[in-house]
Amino acid sequence: MHEALGRLVDLLRLEEVEPDRFRGRNEERGPMRLFGGQVAAQALAAAGRTVKERRAHSLHGYFLRPGDPDLPVVYDVHRIRDGSSFTTRRVVARQHEKAIFNMSASFHEPEPSYEHQDEMPDAPPPEGLPTWEERARELGSQVPEPLRSWLARPRAIEMRSTQAHSWFGGAPNRSPNLVWLRAPSPLPDDPLLHQCLLTYASDMGLVDNIYRPHRKRRRDVMMASLDHAVWFHRPLRVDDWILYVQESPTAFGARGFVHGALFARQGPRIGSVAQEGLMRRTDPKRAAPAPNRGDL
Repeated sequence: MHEALGRLVDLLRLEEVEPDRFRGRNEERGPMRLFGGQVAAQALAAAGRTVKERRAHSLHGYFLRPGDPDLPVVYDVHRIRDGSSFTTRRVVARQHEKAIFNMSASFHEPEPSYEHQDEMPDAPPPEGLPTWEERARELGSQVPEPLRSWLARPRAIEMRSTQAHSWFGGAPNRSPNLVWLRAPSPLPDDPLLHQCLLTYASDMGLVDNIYRPHRKRRRDVMMASLDHAVWFHRPLRVDDWILYVQESPTAFGARGFVHGALFARQGPRIGSVAQEGLMRRTDPKRAAPAPNRGDL
């Protein structure tokens, strides 16, 4: 298995310290706070450990405090409801005995019913788009020095997008960002693992879409994810290409909204994502603020 992906999969194998309480380790520390996508994915993994057979169909979480990369995260699972076809869990993630993330997740036993979906938009194939590493090599000199080594590190999820991240500069742009993503190695047939990995990946770069309509280069703004919601519409695999269509329809009062649609390469819509992010102006004469790792 790809080394970075193997480390991420291992982080999702939480330690059960007592019934309904789990402890998770963190990714290697970079020059930023704990990545919200990791916390959300581990929270879903904790909730899923208390549910038999049913699959998650949605999660809704709030980022309450910045996470400390040097401390493990403790996840307390509350069994809200076990119904005849739905199961509900609430998860509180804590560090320093304080809540840093709060999430509700719902699990459902699949049922036959009517089906429909929007068609998958046209997108250039992933093979023709530059990798993150290629963009970092080409444009990395435009990124603040403390982030350059971080940008060059191997990533657990491969991502190829039609638009460069705003840290690399570029003109303002309101058009949707089309992002292909996948795990770079085959994975076991574990539905919860694939949902957790998609949750992790869904926070990568999403909040940057709030800034793209205004960008010159990301040095005059501090951004952070405020909340995150994911809906799982159909069975999915993360070890095959997934198209992530990202748009930000509005921003006001230092907050912006962004949503995404997720399609398997063959066309089925497998999920949807929504997020609100903080976009607070800073003094451009000062050093660039450290971003949310989900912003990368």
